[in-house]
Amino acid sequence: MKTLTIGLGSMGMGAALSCHRAGLTSVGFDLNADALNAFAADGGTPIDRLDNADSIDVALIFVVNAQQAESVIFDSPLLDKLSPGAVVMNCVTLAPSIAKDLAARVIERGFGYIDAPVSGGALKASEGRMSVMASATPASMQHAQPVLDAIAEHVFRLGDAAGEGSKMKTINQLLAGVHIAAAAEAMNLAAALDMDLHQVIDVISKCAGTSWMFENRAPHIADGDYRPLSSVDIFVKDLGIVQHEARAEAAVTPLTDTSLGLFADASQAGLGRLDDSAVAQLLARQSQQRLPGMDE
Repeated sequence: MKTLTIGLGSMGMGAALSCHRAGLTSVGFDLNADALNAFAADGGTPIDRLDNADSIDVALIFVVNAQQAESVIFDSPLLDKLSPGAVVMNCVTLAPSIAKDLAARVIERGFGYIDAPVSGGALKASEGRMSVMASATPASMQHAQPVLDAIAEHVFRLGDAAGEGSKMKTINQLLAGVHIAAAAEAMNLAAALDMDLHQVIDVISKCAGTSWMFENRAPHIADGDYRPLSSVDIFVKDLGIVQHEARAEAAVTPLTDTSLGLFADASQAGLGRLDDSAVAQLLARQSQQRLPGMDE
């Protein structure tokens, strides 16, 4: 089976290399030459133009947003490079309505489509241990099973219709964004109280107040390491999707609204391309506090 992963960021790179390690012919495309070189160094087959792809059985989409996903699927040669019966597996966080629209258009061209947003972070992606929230026809799921086996520890079948996977990812991103904001607030308060930030992490990680996001992101804050694995701007986008979906259904989301405001303010303050934990820097500035890694 030949796979093509479009978007070799932290999650896409992990998926592409997991396919390679599983014995699949793994091709990767990205506009970033460094990403292509890193992929090649680990045994993958990089291409710098989608024109160079051919006979692809499963295309995995790991771009940033809905606009990029639509463009790479329909405004590039991608669909012309797929094998008969191939499947497009879209792993981008999308509004459910957009997932439905993209699926219908791909299916109209004669290919399968899996609404397949993922979760787990860069480490789990690199280990082939992501969680996939998938909705697709049984035929598409069966066709892509070798890929799912390669990249995921947990594959959740959420129905046959596109959009159901994206609904679940919407709920996940609500919780993820709120938990990151809460972790940032807690670490900023700990700094204001002149506490040892690493000790705070050690203790809270063993207490009821912990969360996966606290345990994963608080060390970034304590170390002052804001190299982006998932950026502030990603959560501006994702919490925007959450807010839009909630308002469409008249569901109140006060914690989402507050967290989105923090991420949006952090982005406007020049922190948008940093790791999403950099929302802590915004809180520190507002508190007239300093955290590790902040400019003088």
